[in-house]
Amino acid sequence: MSRIGKHPVPVPAGVEVSIDGSTVTVKGPNGSMTRTFQPIIGISLEGAEIVVSRPDDSREAKSYHGLTRTLISNMVVGVSSGFSKKLQIIGVGYRAALKGSDLELQLGYSHPVLVPAPKGITFEVPSPTEIIVKGADKEQVGQVAADSRKWRKPEPYKGKGIRYEGEYVRRKVGKAGKD
Repeated sequence: MSRIGKHPVPVPAGVEVSIDGSTVTVKGPNGSMTRTFQPIIGISLEGAEIVVSRPDDSREAKSYHGLTRTLISNMVVGVSSGFSKKLQIIGVGYRAALKGSDLELQLGYSHPVLVPAPKGITFEVPSPTEIIVKGADKEQVGQVAADSRKWRKPEPYKGKGIRYEGEYVRRKVGKAGKD
């Protein structure tokens, strides 16, 4: 049995869950999310918990069991409290600012880089060297943070660039001077 799949997903107060066959809709204070799962997996609402079950121990059923439970859990957490990713900008002259709801980055290019905020995503810039990406969809928050980071990945010699908070960048020594 899947270790993750056998745990029920608790539904907090203020969150509505409706299950229609293999389609799950979750509504909460941060919006609503709908997702269709594999019909082989059974999804049921028992009291204040969502229970995910599989019909047999086939390879396909096993592989979808834990995945389905985790995706449903992410939906419930997303509409109730939301997800966020923190990015740090390191480098002389590198900075971020909000321009409306979009993010404007100065990253050493000849022009500013404008990162548009997709629907359901908000940017926060507490300081010019910090960016917080917030949203209800965990997958979308991670993708927007990764796309923002792509504009200037941290380089190994000076460590300049955009990195996740707490990310370790392995540093290289660089050129050796003349003897």
